[in-house]
Amino acid sequence: MITAQAPRAVHSVSIPWPAPSLHSAIVPVFLPFLGCPGRCLYCAQDIQTGRQAASGKDLEHLLFATRRALEQRAAKGLRPAQLAFYGGTFTALEPALLDLCLDFVASVRGEGLISSFRCSTRPDAVDAPRLERLVQAGCVCLELGVQSFSDRALALVSRGYTASQAKAACALARTFGLELGVQLLPGMPGVSPEVFLDDVQTALSLGARALRFYPCLVLEGTGLAALWRKGEYCPWEEAETLETLALGWLLARRQDAHVLRMGLAPGEELARAFLAGPWHPALGTRVLGLSLFLAAKDLLQPLRAFRPHLESSKERLLLEAPAFVQGHFWGQAGEWRTRWAALGLEKSQVRFQHEPRLRLSLL
Repeated sequence: MITAQAPRAVHSVSIPWPAPSLHSAIVPVFLPFLGCPGRCLYCAQDIQTGRQAASGKDLEHLLFATRRALEQRAAKGLRPAQLAFYGGTFTALEPALLDLCLDFVASVRGEGLISSFRCSTRPDAVDAPRLERLVQAGCVCLELGVQSFSDRALALVSRGYTASQAKAACALARTFGLELGVQLLPGMPGVSPEVFLDDVQTALSLGARALRFYPCLVLEGTGLAALWRKGEYCPWEEAETLETLALGWLLARRQDAHVLRMGLAPGEELARAFLAGPWHPALGTRVLGLSLFLAAKDLLQPLRAFRPHLESSKERLLLEAPAFVQGHFWGQAGEWRTRWAALGLEKSQVRFQHEPRLRLSLL
């Protein structure tokens, strides 16, 4: 609900808070483990996607099913979607399988069923010839499963490449005019909150416009599960994860980058395999709410210059926020209300309006 105009403020500070970018619809094609040179310590793509390791025959069936889905969209009069190849290592597919995928792209793109496509891959499976071929085929976004820019962390999970290689792959993607996406794995062995926030800043400095945060979980059947059982690995606590991801989200927002996803989607396979770690079905909503709180807390600092004893006159604060944040403002089941109250803001002192700004005023 949009409220009436706020009372005139004596002092006011604000920051932009734009609405999430609305991308065109994405139709995914999941390729678990295809093209991967090995299985990383934490990896459970079969559990994440609900599908076993794909084969060449599986790929033919997947593409056939994808065509049917695209044709059904067109029959409903929907605009062409963007095709997305997720899972596996797309640029390291066997030549015959890569040809099959790109021929499929050419076919459905030529029929107007898709507008473009995006794919995910590893930093060490990127070079100029492969990227040139992707661009010519209509690829507009390359998502790199970097996981971390820390050499120590990469070695601990046997990723098989260095931070320098990851940075070079990011730079090469930008050279070819591709939108750069970077996937990070906060909490994996060797990645502390400080390392993760450095990773976010590094990704942004390399030109990443899209980020994905997947907090590391211990899942049955992974090498990480064995370490966890021996007491050699401990995942992040939930509170630490929420706070750190919120700070990472704010770093991205300040540079007009988007965090496309936080955490794994719920599912029966995941529930059966989950052993430990900061998983929650509403993780993204909770992080977004906490990000708002942390941003407002920062806005409070300059107001104290006008009113040093601001805490003693809390009723004179007013926070105005965009209407589109109402769904996550207070967090999951109102979990952030106590923190807002400690900051001096009760429900009656928060107003939602059309302007895409976060504004804190002293009345």
